[in-house]
Amino acid sequence: MKKPNDIILHAVTKVAVPIILAFSFHLFFSGHHNPGGGFIGGLAIASALTLLFLAFDIETVRANIGVDFKVVAAIGVLLAVLTGVGSFFFDASFLSHTFDYFNLPIFGKTELATAVLFDVGVALAVIGTSVTTILSISEDR
Repeated sequence: MKKPNDIILHAVTKVAVPIILAFSFHLFFSGHHNPGGGFIGGLAIASALTLLFLAFDIETVRANIGVDFKVVAAIGVLLAVLTGVGSFFFDASFLSHTFDYFNLPIFGKTELATAVLFDVGVALAVIGTSVTTILSISEDR
């Protein structure tokens, strides 16, 4: 069977995926004070990966990424739960978070919050679950 000539799809994907990934990181990092966060940032990253799967061969993309997305989902859930449990060590209720300001060399006065760790866990869980679901659907032919 002859392979289709998807040169336009490949060219657009090569431009669109970095833009989608940059926007997803913006959504993730702005989520503490503005709309966004781990869930929508994770969905945006999963959408970029889905575009790669659609434009290129799934086996090729999986070989180049080399990540088991079931493990990514498990690590994300574990990180989110451990972030919540970590508050017990400070005599606080489950999922209590704290923040403080630090002077970082390049960034200057920067807020660092423990809620970001929870958002990382949520993002990893969403990415792992979404991509695993999409790959499992693609195998049903």
